[in-house]
Parts: sequence; structure tokens; C-alpha cells
Amino acid sequence: MREYTTQMEAARKGIITHELKTVAEKEMMKVEELLPLVVSGKVVICANINHKCLDPQGVGSMLSTKINVNLGVSRDCKNYDVEMKKVMEAVNMGAHAIMDLSSHGDTAPFRRKLISECPVMIGTVPVYDSVIHYQRDLGSLTARDFIDVVRLHAKDGVDFVTLHCGITRKTIEQIKNHKRKMNIVSRGGSLVFAWMCMTGQENPFYEYYDEILEICREYDVTISLGDACRPGCLADASDVCQIEELVRLGELTKRAWEKDVQVMVEGPGHMPLDQIAANMKIQQTICNGAPFYVLGPLVTDIAPGYDHITSAIGGAVAASAGAAFLCYVTPAEHLALPNLEDVKQGIIASKIAAHAADIAKGIKGARELDDRMADARRNLDWESQWECAIDPKTARQIREDRKPEHEDTCSMCGKFCAVRSMNKALSGELIDIL
Repeated sequence: MREYTTQMEAARKGIITHELKTVAEKEMMKVEELLPLVVSGKVVICANINHKCLDPQGVGSMLSTKINVNLGVSRDCKNYDVEMKKVMEAVNMGAHAIMDLSSHGDTAPFRRKLISECPVMIGTVPVYDSVIHYQRDLGSLTARDFIDVVRLHAKDGVDFVTLHCGITRKTIEQIKNHKRKMNIVSRGGSLVFAWMCMTGQENPFYEYYDEILEICREYDVTISLGDACRPGCLADASDVCQIEELVRLGELTKRAWEKDVQVMVEGPGHMPLDQIAANMKIQQTICNGAPFYVLGPLVTDIAPGYDHITSAIGGAVAASAGAAFLCYVTPAEHLALPNLEDVKQGIIASKIAAHAADIAKGIKGARELDDRMADARRNLDWESQWECAIDPKTARQIREDRKPEHEDTCSMCGKFCAVRSMNKALSGELIDIL
């Protein structure tokens, strides 16, 4: 019989769980350093008691930056086998979490397969599944229907759930009065908003928050407080709708911590580059250091097909300024369900952003590979370079496709290679160019 219900409660009782010990080892920290961060809510260890094959990870701004991958079927793309291939590719490439955002068909078998086979954190958005689960349109669902789906996902073994608890009836008037360019772009947020408009009732995830906390406490599910009012374009960034919802999420964070329930807070969105760092600091203040989980942020609106790059730029700035968790963005963002190549490109871009931020933050061991890469390049040791590369397959393929005449050069510089010339000059050798 466990002496605790959640990782936060265990930490507050001074109990060193297997999960906490594992995370400390991965982060090259002492258990004594990590424990108070879990106690205070600044680090979460998303670990549902029913996710038996989980390899635990910690999420917090003082830990290495983690990456989430969104997957799942839709009405237009509904092959679960293809989605599972994407999942395993994502895991093999180093993703720390998979969010199942399926919006079509019988989602339960896919979700349960993920939980039974996938060693990374699994997240869901129960409001999506509510319409599918009951096979009834949005307006006919009751508050109880939504809460019961949260319980179903928790019981299945989901490690974290995105719940759009921060919008209320007041938000309806705000959205109408402030005339945002993009209104609400959060899919879950728009569903909750529409349900409130159709039924005249309060947001069930806000009204019945205490009951949700009891469910999450029972199964140790981390609540990811969804930002329904995140900006969907640069023009809406840092507006009153976004900031007021963030204030409410700060209040909900404290209520969760009172019940020993772990919390992450979700953030923007689309945002000009010069506003990102300030937004990270505002969130840390309002939400008392709860881990910040950001989508991007995307730093321009005009790059469809390249939003993995706009996202990586914003993600690097966000994580270096305190964001803990980056949700990847693929080249298909705003356009289509990502295919396998899109998933790969999205993960690589996010990994670059996360790694760059970890170096800037001084995360222990973050720069080790970079220093090894520098040594390998100085020595013109190509095999060692592949070992250090984020994507060794692509790096190796580029060199193979454009093979140089001499092995100690590349096809860009040839014998004009600066590294080759310096090595020879410093060792007193003749530098042959022609």
C-alpha cells in the first residue's frame, strides 16, 4: 500500500519515490536538490499510477527542457497504424511526451495502446474526446459528461490532461468586446466557449474544478492548465484576454497544490520576439514558478510550411527565459495533419531550440556534446561528428551525396579548408593547396 497519492504529496512527506530518484539521476542532480522543487510545484513528475511502462521525466525550468509531440487521427486522416509509427519514431528521436489529440473514431483502444507500450509521458485533452466518446453533438453534452471523460482518461493511465479551466462566462463578453483578430484559436478552448454560449452554463472545468482535483489526486494525473485565450496571431499577443486568463490559471494552480495535485501552465501561441521573455517572467510570477508549457511561440504569422522554424526561434527564447516544456510545431502547422517527415522535422527543430536554451541556462552537462563536436571537427574526425549530431543520418547523407576528392576536406572548401590548413601549419607541415 502506497503511503502517498501523488508525487507532490510524497515529496512533501519526505518520501523518495522511484520516479524522483530516476529524474534526479537523469538531471545529474542530488535527490536533496530535486525534492524541494517537487514540494514547491516548480518541478512536476508526470507519472500516472496506471502507466506501468513509464520512464519518468521531470519538467521544470531548472531542469533540461523537455519536448512534447502532438499526434492523433482526424476524420480526414484516420489510420491508427500510421499514427503509431509516428509515435515510435518520435520516441526513438528523443521526444519526452506524446499528446494524443485524436478527434475521430473509437479513441480508447489507441489511447490504451499508447499507455501500455509507450515509455514517455502521455497527455490528452478530454474535451476533444467527449463528443467522440458519447457520439453526441457538443450542445447536448452535460457538465457531468465532461467530468466523467476526465475520470476515464485518468483511469486509463494518462499522465497529464490539458483542461481549459481558465475561461468563464466573463470571457464571452471579453472576446465580444475586445475584437481580437483571431478570437480563440485553441481547439479545446473554442469547444468550451461554444458550449457555454449554447447552454448558458458556466465552464464545467472551472465550476467543478474541486471534483477534477480529486480525480487527478487519485490517479496522480498532472493538470496542464490550458490557455484557451492564447494569441493565435501577433496582433493578439499579450492582450487583456490572454493575461486575465493567466491570472485565473495562477489561482487554479494554488488550489491544485493545496490538494497535492501537480500542475503545468500552458502558454502562447503566436508572439513577437521582443515580448517572449517578458511573458515567461510574468507567468513565473503569477503562477508561482509552476512549469510553463509553450506552443512555440511562433514569432511570425507568414511562414506556413516553415512554422517548425518560426516555432524553434520562439521556443529557444522562451526556454532560455524560463519555459520548461516545448510543444513541437511541424511544417504542417495550420495546414494539415503532419506526416512522418513533418513529425521528424518538428522534433529536430524543437530539439535544437531546447538544447540551445539549456546551454544558455547553464544546465549541467548541456554543452558536453558541443565541446566534443568541436574536438571532432578540429580533428576532421567525421565518425565522431556523426556521434555528436542531433540528426546523424541526415548529416552523414549530405556528406556522402557530395563526396570530396580528399577525405580530410569537404566539397565546400576542398584544400582551402581552414581547419586542415591550421592543423598543418601548427604541426609544421607543408600546406598544399594546388
